[in-house]
This record gives sequence, structure tokens and C-alpha cells, in this order.
Amino acid sequence: MECIFCKITAHEIESKIVYEDDKVMAFLDVNPISAGHTLVIPKIHYENIFDISPDTLERIASIAKKLALTYEKALNVKAVNLLNASGKEAQQSIFHFHLHLIPRKANDKLDLWFHGEQNNDTDLDETFKRIKQASADDSK
Repeated sequence: MECIFCKITAHEIESKIVYEDDKVMAFLDVNPISAGHTLVIPKIHYENIFDISPDTLERIASIAKKLALTYEKALNVKAVNLLNASGKEAQQSIFHFHLHLIPRKANDKLDLWFHGEQNNDTDLDETFKRIKQASADDSK
């Protein structure tokens, strides 16, 4: 299967690139939910958060901050959302890691927060114990 984001990083598909370096590219989303809605992606194909390299992820976060500061001036925004969906179950639609940078303004009528039912079956203590154990195992 061909990846549309890989084609964009190869400059095979035209896009509104707002940032590019050797590892990262950022471009305006073609279906924006706000003015300046940007996708920040690695140039190397990583499917999701589970397989992206830590240094590439750090670079993406750094560029997202840089762009947020630029948009604060250029677009007069006072807030942003940073969103990522990793995996089909998280509603990832393009399986090339991407971070949405969504500029926000007062009264923009965007509601990006969770509206599903709260999972009251979750045992917080058990969840915490399992995470701590896996973290301890990873540090060995």
C-alpha cells in the first residue's frame, strides 16, 4: 500500500509545507478544522507512536512548539491542541505517524474532548500496579 504522507515528503504530492528539515515536515491539513491546522510528520515512515524513534518524536514535538509560537503571531491564536491517534482502535486513519497542531481561538465552537461513557470498570490501583511493574521490567 502506498502512503500518502511518504509521497508528500518525497514532494510527489503538492502540499502547503510550513516547515521542513532532514527529519521532519509540517504542512497544512487539506481538511482543516481551524485556520492553520497543521500535520507534523517524520520524513521516515513510522506507523505510529509504538515504532517511532525517540529522537524523531522529540524533534516533532520541538517543531510543533516552534510552529505554535509562529502561529501565535501570524494567526493571532492564544491556544492550540496537539493530537495524535496511534492505532486503528484510536481512530488513526493514515498509518504514518502524524501530530495534529490545531490552532484555537475563543468561541471557535470546536469541541475535541471525550464524550463517550466513562469506563467505571477500570480498577485504578490494578492499572497503576501493572504500569509500574512494566516500567520496572523495562528499566532492567
